[in-house]
Amino acid sequence: MNSTNIVIAEDHAILRDGLVSLLSKSSGLKIVGQAKDGQEAIQLAKKLKPELMLMDLNMPVINGAEAIRTILKHNSSIKIIALTGHKSEEYVRATLDAGACGYVLKDESHSVLLNAIESVKKGDTYLSPGICNNVVKNFLKPDYKTEISEHSWYQLTRREKEIFKLTAEGNKNREVADVLNISLKTVEKHRSNFMRKLNLHSISAVTKYAIDNHLIN
Repeated sequence: MNSTNIVIAEDHAILRDGLVSLLSKSSGLKIVGQAKDGQEAIQLAKKLKPELMLMDLNMPVINGAEAIRTILKHNSSIKIIALTGHKSEEYVRATLDAGACGYVLKDESHSVLLNAIESVKKGDTYLSPGICNNVVKNFLKPDYKTEISEHSWYQLTRREKEIFKLTAEGNKNREVADVLNISLKTVEKHRSNFMRKLNLHSISAVTKYAIDNHLIN
């Protein structure tokens, strides 16, 4: 039986070594690479083309969610399981939106991780038992989407909010720069930041977000 090639992306050496030791003992799994930051994870994905990756979300250089998005942009066949201590629905949603197939908490047992790998290999999406119930309960709340949106909105700085609203109203970058009397490069930087924080990927998505959350008329 062919082994499943796996790359482990984890910045803490002790945790990374523990994962290598655990998975190397499991039949059908082969560790072909290890990355200590998001940039290295992207490079190894391109070079090794593994079937599966385990990705810590709190990675230096490039964070896990951005690394996941970049990796899948170049090779959508790679299955990625996020490993994290974050239990909030916001993190779960952002990670799955980035393209991850699984979300496993670091305080779960080894058997949970192995179950996640088997589920993802079959084409399923896997959520850690430690978060699954809370995610479902909150999703069923009538104001679930509003809660998520407001939490994201408050991550933005005052300047990012100003540029967001002007952009959502249809102003081009140069027009925003002129209105706020700042440089075009500054506008572009802040726009990139708020789109990343809100997990938005187009100007139409910015406008829709603004309308849905009553940020503009």
